[in-house]
Amino acid sequence: MPVDLLVRNARQLVSLAGPAAPRAGLLQSELSIIEDGAVAVSEGRIVAVGSTEELLRKLPLDGRTIQIDAAGLVVTPGLVDSHTHLVFAGTRVAEFDLRAQGATYGQILAAGGGIYDTVRRTRAADAAQLLATARRHLGSMARFGTTALEAKSGYGLDLETECRQLAVLMELDGQPLDIAPTFLGAHAVPSGADPESYVEWLCEAAIPEVARRGLARFCDVFCEAGVFTPEQSERILRTGMAHSLRPRVHADELHDTGGASLAARVGAISADHLHCASEVGLVQMAAAGVIAVLLPGTAVFLGLKTQAPARRMIELGVPLALGTDFNPGSCYCESLALVMSFAVSQCRLTAAEALVAATINGAYAVGLGERLGSLEVGKQADLVIWDADDYRLIPYHMGTSLVRTVLKRGQILYSSNGSSPCPS
Repeated sequence: MPVDLLVRNARQLVSLAGPAAPRAGLLQSELSIIEDGAVAVSEGRIVAVGSTEELLRKLPLDGRTIQIDAAGLVVTPGLVDSHTHLVFAGTRVAEFDLRAQGATYGQILAAGGGIYDTVRRTRAADAAQLLATARRHLGSMARFGTTALEAKSGYGLDLETECRQLAVLMELDGQPLDIAPTFLGAHAVPSGADPESYVEWLCEAAIPEVARRGLARFCDVFCEAGVFTPEQSERILRTGMAHSLRPRVHADELHDTGGASLAARVGAISADHLHCASEVGLVQMAAAGVIAVLLPGTAVFLGLKTQAPARRMIELGVPLALGTDFNPGSCYCESLALVMSFAVSQCRLTAAEALVAATINGAYAVGLGERLGSLEVGKQADLVIWDADDYRLIPYHMGTSLVRTVLKRGQILYSSNGSSPCPS
């Protein structure tokens, strides 16, 4: 098979080769690093991984093979952001300032702010406006090394706007980033609505219609005190399952509401946030194979004093993934590499554990682990070349992008010097 692209001479090629499953426990820190490593690509797929000497000796290279010299650099799989709220209109920058002055979320909400401000703006925006804004944010994510992500609706709270958000995600999927769309009509109860009546509408009308149109792969719910109860959440998720939408849960972010246990009970692909999750819930998640998606940037952005108990999760065998939680209200951040820094400094993950969480486990958390998240033969050729000689520098050099080159399906998506490689 002709080789289109060869990345060679990497000081550390972090392959993450291993079991075809989310990594938990001791495997959460296994990186399978190849020193002086190389990866070969044909037609957007990885066809060989190994030492540079080995691949140069055995591969049929010719003058058409583009070669990228990664001498002294780190090469990893593309990052996978497993929790975002990508499609929305406007910002909530004024709230950011108000919180710094001591305003509570309840006070902001009473003044017409909070999620309902974003709902109003998003309902008023047409598809072209939402598409343009989301595309701009995707560009930022790619420049920080993200090549795939999960993205939710949830800023419509009515059928028309929720479907418009999801349609935007469908249009953006593969152009060029891979996007796994999630229906989050259960993000909040609309202002002035009766909660039970809204749950009834979600189950009887919204979820069936979203599924009929093929607009989502997942169904999510914000299971939290004052939002949706565990009973309401389970009904919503099981309705989604009946319509072939895999469940995921915003769980135990502010209170222990039993969200972790709910995620285990319904076999959710992930439970996210988990700041207040109980030990019992985490044990049940580990037994059920539910991935915990940690969102440490949210706690930093909001100035919270606690983070999810990441070290205990690893001890219990819960696989960890990372997400930015990119959204206009509680984490306006597109950089998963920065979130890796928070995961190390605030959640006490090692750099290796954070990298696993941001790649292979992230891929499994969005249902794409069979083709993304590691550098192995047969997988999609999504790579990041970092301006670093040690993978630990990625979270260590906080707030500075070390991304030199991003490749998506074997094609250069971003280069920090703005140039393309020349055949050699």
